Amino acid sequence: MKVPKALTAVLITATLNGVRARHRERDIPRQDLQYEAHYFQQRINHFPDDKLPFVNETFTQRYYFDSSYYKPGGPVYLYISGETSATNGVGVILENRYYGASYPFNTSTTDQLAFLNTAQTIADNSYFAQNAVFPGIGGDLKAPGTPWILYGGSLAGAQTAFSVKKYGDILYGGIASSAPVHVVVGYPEWYNPIQKYAPQDCVSRINNIIDKFDTLVAKNRTVAIKRLKALFGLEDLTDHRDFASAIADPIGNPGNYFSNTWQELNWNSSYGSHDFFYFCGNVSNIDAPKEISEIDYSLSNYTDGEPWVGLGGYAGAYIDAPKEGPSLISRVIDASYEQQWCTWAFPKGAYNRVPSSPNLDVYNSFGDFNFTADRLAFIDGDQDVWNGLCYHSPLALTRRQTSDLHPELLVTGAGHHWDSYGILDVESEPQFIREAHLWEIRTVKKWLREFDSWKSRKISNGKCIKP
Repeated sequence: MKVPKALTAVLITATLNGVRARHRERDIPRQDLQYEAHYFQQRINHFPDDKLPFVNETFTQRYYFDSSYYKPGGPVYLYISGETSATNGVGVILENRYYGASYPFNTSTTDQLAFLNTAQTIADNSYFAQNAVFPGIGGDLKAPGTPWILYGGSLAGAQTAFSVKKYGDILYGGIASSAPVHVVVGYPEWYNPIQKYAPQDCVSRINNIIDKFDTLVAKNRTVAIKRLKALFGLEDLTDHRDFASAIADPIGNPGNYFSNTWQELNWNSSYGSHDFFYFCGNVSNIDAPKEISEIDYSLSNYTDGEPWVGLGGYAGAYIDAPKEGPSLISRVIDASYEQQWCTWAFPKGAYNRVPSSPNLDVYNSFGDFNFTADRLAFIDGDQDVWNGLCYHSPLALTRRQTSDLHPELLVTGAGHHWDSYGILDVESEPQFIREAHLWEIRTVKKWLREFDSWKSRKISNGKCIKP
């Protein structure tokens, strides 16, 4: 099986003039490159002391790599974006366990999912780095003898941070982009960037529609509620939360949505989607056709004659609506609504069970908002819906001063790990993205200059941690 170049755009993006020079030397255009899949025998269970089975069992984990720019002595980038060509490195994508072709089991029972957790996943990264082979490349590229630098965005960003902190004697460094290092039960702040930065005529109309629906629910206006549901063909739904979640789809509910939302916006049109703005355009359309605008007035007799302005275009949480102030999703949505899906889907197993509420301490114990590790860079976007859980969260009260060993960058105007995406002509990138990429390159180059002394010190002291 081969993967097209488009799927590895987050692995290798154009950086510096040397990229374009080397690109001209290729016999095959970069966009037509195909990467061959390789396979690695990964441990199912890295921790024999946890009394779970499969300690000596393995599964096949898929990975891809690009050695186009590699020169002996260069680093290895595990799912990295932007640095391979500038530093003569090898770029690698390791497929996460339980995804794609890297599935340990044929089914997904509650017991089998016991091995899908943060501890096992970051142990995968460490074990892979110490044992990986790259056909066609001479020499030993295993960690810690070779600098391995991780990159990840979103959940993979958090896994990057956790990997570097837990296995810092093996994995030399990492860049964590839009990494949620803090978790909570219920996250209404997901909607804050939309409420603040989206077109305000659209936002206010949605707020108004939500207020009217919630008022009907509070007053138990069953006839009006059924008529409203019928406008969407959902009159058979008896649970108001099912209806509220369904029509919220264009706005987004990170636990369950199908549309492209604010989170899917991107500076690079090759990867992003404008669906959110199309939706907002429908909601705020002042020249909507009669059959659409009439819907706005169809329920006005239930709201003291006030029309539901924008409802005709509302075709269309996280798991909690805001407790106060304007809301983009109905307030009938709460944490228990999505928790019940997990309970229904995964009954208690022989040695694993879904808890009644997530164990936040296991995740937050890595560092929470005070997360720190040597050679770990945090980069976030201030318009990201997840930024409230990231290093640069407005909820993080204290902030250390940045340094080469602990660098950080908040990109104004950026969304969810927008630095993951690039184009061949880096000079044509928007300024805030271009400068973020150049900052990442400078950061990694500084780290690499110190690798030899780090390597000799760690190996001589025999401090390498193995899972």
